[in-house]
Amino acid sequence: MENQKKTYYVAVSTGEISQSSTDSPWNFKIEATDEEITQLRELFEQNYSTDWQNFFRAHVPYVQYHYDRENDAYDNTTQAVYGMIYQLGDQEAKNHIDTMGILKSGWTKN
Repeated sequence: MENQKKTYYVAVSTGEISQSSTDSPWNFKIEATDEEITQLRELFEQNYSTDWQNFFRAHVPYVQYHYDRENDAYDNTTQAVYGMIYQLGDQEAKNHIDTMGILKSGWTKN
């Protein structure tokens, strides 16, 4: 039964994943297995950790944004989050992500 997909509601800005559509605001509705939810949570946790690194790095004025590994890591992980949401999301989620243009042209859309 572990591979059975369930409906989840995802708030990207806060990294929240819920099975209730009324508990908190959400951006995307997805259908995912327990394993896929674990992977998505790990991506959110990775960005949370990187965000703290960026906070501390921001206090070093001589490192410019475009030469900053932490910002690159955050951007790549954010893109992976949207990629997973695209693959697991309903048609409305896919359409919205398409209009955002956040996924690189080489991203495989299923």
